Amino acid sequence: MTDATETDPLFSDLTFKDIDLPHELLAAVDDLGFERLTRVQAEVLPLSLQGRDIVAQAQTGSGKTAAYLLTLFARMMGQERQSEIQNPRGLIIAPTRELAVQIASDAEKLATHISFSVHVVFGGIDYKKQQNRFADGVDLLIGTPGRLIDYHRKGAYSLRDTEMVVVDECDRLFDMGFAEDLRWLLHRLPYTDKRQSLMFTATLSRRVMQLGWREMTNPAEIIINREQLTPETVQQELYHVASHEKLSLLLGLLKREGGERIMIFLNTKHAARRLVEDLRRHGYVARGLTGDVMQTKRLKVLDDFRDGKLPILVATDVASRGLHIDGVTHVINFDLPQDAEDYVHRIGRTARVGAEGKAFTLACDDYVYSLDAVHKYVGYEIPVCFAPEELFAEVIPFKHKPRPRPSSRSERPGGGRRDERRPARRPPARDVQSTQTPENGEEPKKKRRRRRRGPKKPASNSEG
Repeated sequence: MTDATETDPLFSDLTFKDIDLPHELLAAVDDLGFERLTRVQAEVLPLSLQGRDIVAQAQTGSGKTAAYLLTLFARMMGQERQSEIQNPRGLIIAPTRELAVQIASDAEKLATHISFSVHVVFGGIDYKKQQNRFADGVDLLIGTPGRLIDYHRKGAYSLRDTEMVVVDECDRLFDMGFAEDLRWLLHRLPYTDKRQSLMFTATLSRRVMQLGWREMTNPAEIIINREQLTPETVQQELYHVASHEKLSLLLGLLKREGGERIMIFLNTKHAARRLVEDLRRHGYVARGLTGDVMQTKRLKVLDDFRDGKLPILVATDVASRGLHIDGVTHVINFDLPQDAEDYVHRIGRTARVGAEGKAFTLACDDYVYSLDAVHKYVGYEIPVCFAPEELFAEVIPFKHKPRPRPSSRSERPGGGRRDERRPARRPPARDVQSTQTPENGEEPKKKRRRRRRGPKKPASNSEG
């Protein structure tokens, strides 16, 4: 087990030229502007490039994605394909659609100078189009467990010859109920001694280690900053506030801080939708990212946020894991997370790869009970700040638009005089027998109703 304890909290003294990488990958790294290895990359790459299985824990935004992508591409470049073109040589399993798309984007940037094909599969978009893509050939397959299993059962691809597998945010897969799906996929791979397995996470739990030892061959355990789960470059502040004053304090913080890219986290999708409406009512441009939003819209929201077209992103914890978005200046926990691990992942959306950022948490009476668990998990108490009266902004109350009332009776639906209205509908005439006496003076004969008789009983054949 390796536990790095260098002075620099993020970067090491090594450069990418100090490790054995193909020149095509070094060119891609130079294009992206990377020079020094992060500490997790410096610990992982010398072992993973030799084919060693790895279980690694490091802070969010510390370069884990680049560590395993460089390993996958370098190893595939060093050996020829032995399987059919529709069967992937490398597999990456991610817990959420957003993270899968992010990994695919990073993979395509690193594969600029090589001819490997990258395919990402997830729910919410064209099913047949993703399935037909396998026939064109896949080197690296990235996806969420449900869609990966679905296409495997359909026979679109096979994992029997897959050379490498990466499980990203493996603790999140357990939290989201994907434990059985993960085991199902791993059991379709070659035996542990015939493949390379890598597991990465920001929070290493006992369940993850049990899975690692069961599905790996003597894995190296690498932990970066065991006692420090949150980046030092994040300025954290905690405000105790009543539930009905949270919106006022949030508006005051937004006015004071400014910021080009701000992420606001809440615990429920209903609260997130309501907050988006509140922010728009006060003149802010904001959109929501929750689990019930259609996948195409979710991707559009993330693209606009990355491109700077959307300054405020309101999200639930679906967006707190694994997403790398450059330039997030502020993270605001409008709701204190109920799971202590989510606090680490939320504030990890800012201060990525050594940058600076701010994280504000509003502890209201609805969720303050989880504060002790957060402090215990991160190993310190979040600095508490007092909110002065002038920090609370004025809240514009929400007003329902009243329905317009007609000014006169004649303008009402069906109003005015009786003769101006539509003629009243008369009830239909009932089909009854007339009681009047006919002209011949005879009483009308009553119709006899025929009684339905059942089938005749067969004659008895018994002799008397």
